[in-house]
Amino acid sequence: MAELSDKAREILEKKTFVHVGTLMGDGAPQVSPVWVNVDGGDVIFNTAEGRIKPQNLQRDSRIALSAIDPDDDYKSVLIRGKVTEITEEGADEHINSLAKKYMDVDEYPFRQDGEVRLIVRVEPEREMLMG
Repeated sequence: MAELSDKAREILEKKTFVHVGTLMGDGAPQVSPVWVNVDGGDVIFNTAEGRIKPQNLQRDSRIALSAIDPDDDYKSVLIRGKVTEITEEGADEHINSLAKKYMDVDEYPFRQDGEVRLIVRVEPEREMLMG
């Protein structure tokens, strides 16, 4: 496990959109933007059951994250790691806290009927800062 640097943590704690890369069953990359926060040394994001990210990560826990500092387009952080947990527990509250961070609203406004939210916990293994 690699410890997140203060600079990486600073970027991730802002309203930074993070691109998450996972691997499809055939080895092809799949990338999508997510909201994140930091919990201890882990990066946490939220998704929904049935989406491609959790399906890919349940098969192969390797993950890459890329974030550009929203205050300086020439500063970024790249993280490679592994997913240590995917859980429903606390996921509804977590997506609401991310909606507060990113949209300044108290409740996530894009919830779909019957949607089951998931928290994905990423343990960084390698970090690279640029800028």
